[in-house]
Amino acid sequence: MKRHNISLLTLSGFSAVVAIVATLLLVFGNVNAEESVPAVVEALPSGVVQWGFLAAALATGLSALGAGIAVASVGSAAIGALAEKPELLGRSLIIIGLAEGIAIYGLIISILILNKVL
Repeated sequence: MKRHNISLLTLSGFSAVVAIVATLLLVFGNVNAEESVPAVVEALPSGVVQWGFLAAALATGLSALGAGIAVASVGSAAIGALAEKPELLGRSLIIIGLAEGIAIYGLIISILILNKVL
């Protein structure tokens, strides 16, 4: 791996780890579910809210990790292509944008999960 690939992977890995640690603190913390959850959600079985938080964090964290890996590989290839043919700038930006979209899809999924749980 080249040096710039490692920095992108480190940044995306860090954001994935922060999301997972925050969810684990919510799941295994001393939070009482009856106090933190609105009265509408009381019909849900116990633990559903905690597993929903875990699922939302995993969706966001793993999609950010995947997007970091994709942008690292596609971005380095795009820079190499631009060095030889500068007219490929538009195409390479579109491809990099598609790779970044993976993180947005994970964020949308986590918002949908949290809307169902909360």
